[in-house]
Amino acid sequence: MVPPAASRSASARTLRRRPQLSDDVAVHVRNLIMSGGARPGDFIRLDETAADLGVSVTPVREALLTLRGEGLVELVPHRGYVVAPLSRDDVNDIFWLQGQIAEELAIRTVEHVDDEVAAELTEINERLRRAVDVGDSALVEELEFGFHRRLNRLAGARKLSWFLLGATRYTPVHFYSSDPHWGDDAVASHTRLVTALLARDHEAVAAETRAHFEDGAKRLVRHLESAGIWE
Repeated sequence: MVPPAASRSASARTLRRRPQLSDDVAVHVRNLIMSGGARPGDFIRLDETAADLGVSVTPVREALLTLRGEGLVELVPHRGYVVAPLSRDDVNDIFWLQGQIAEELAIRTVEHVDDEVAAELTEINERLRRAVDVGDSALVEELEFGFHRRLNRLAGARKLSWFLLGATRYTPVHFYSSDPHWGDDAVASHTRLVTALLARDHEAVAAETRAHFEDGAKRLVRHLESAGIWE
């Protein structure tokens, strides 16, 4: 599993390429919280976070306002922002919601996948396999997102896709992309999914999609348990 420090470092490098966007800061802090790098009750200090990411205090403050609206942090009067409680059920609920939407999109995609689309998805998956093999976590994230984006667009359900994108922002992507075991399993899952899509097997498509998100939840819960955030 990806240690919190690794997740923090990878996110910080990305931020330094685009230092003034509060959305990027929110992504960093959100990933930090969801991967256990910042635990419930920990304070998120404006100055320290800004210095760590190489940005000014303003985007950090804006990002924390966003995260407060999402329920990930709380404002303690005269003290600052603190990480809100995060339970096992919270993690499972997040992935359940993602899985429900993704399953519906995948089922709607079945009738739109032909040999050409399958070949395109297989090529993306093969590139993903190579990225996992060499440990290129940034490319793993890009290709994993690209694989599912290609499928979701075929479903022709823009609002559902938008809701799924909103739900997946709570997924600590660096935690998964830096884990070669998850990467190998993701490649295998994609292969089975493409096979089921070509076979027009709605039940298999739904089951494979559900399993992908259930596996994500189990991995993250195990990691957070081992990090001791619920002790």
